[in-house]
Amino acid sequence: PLYSSAASDVYKRQPIGTGSKGQSFNINADTVAGKVAEYLNAEKLVLLTNTPGVLDKAGQVIGRLSQNEIKDFVKNGSISEGMIPKVNCALSAIENGVSSVQIIDGRVPNALLLELFTDSGIGTQIVDHKKTSS
Repeated sequence: PLYSSAASDVYKRQPIGTGSKGQSFNINADTVAGKVAEYLNAEKLVLLTNTPGVLDKAGQVIGRLSQNEIKDFVKNGSISEGMIPKVNCALSAIENGVSSVQIIDGRVPNALLLELFTDSGIGTQIVDHKKTSS
């Protein structure tokens, strides 16, 4: 089910699906969030994680990535393991109309506020390369 908080327009979801025989399936929460953002034609999707953002091989946060850069980083192994579903979700969201996706560390106090209400934001921003190449 999808719930909307009238006070904040923040959407909460339970990523559980059911099969034709009534069995329950746990659906990746990032995938669900991305599809909801696409459906709502959201301006921005923020994914919370337990790392500071997408990290390079030296462990440093990459502040901004385009779709092409993500594909290259996945190929060379810089992006791996649990970050792959997040960046795949981001790629799908960008390709389907979401303007930007931010991957931020949910362990940081006030992380969402820092992302939304500061000029620099936090974490990694993923943007449409077609909109940034001009």
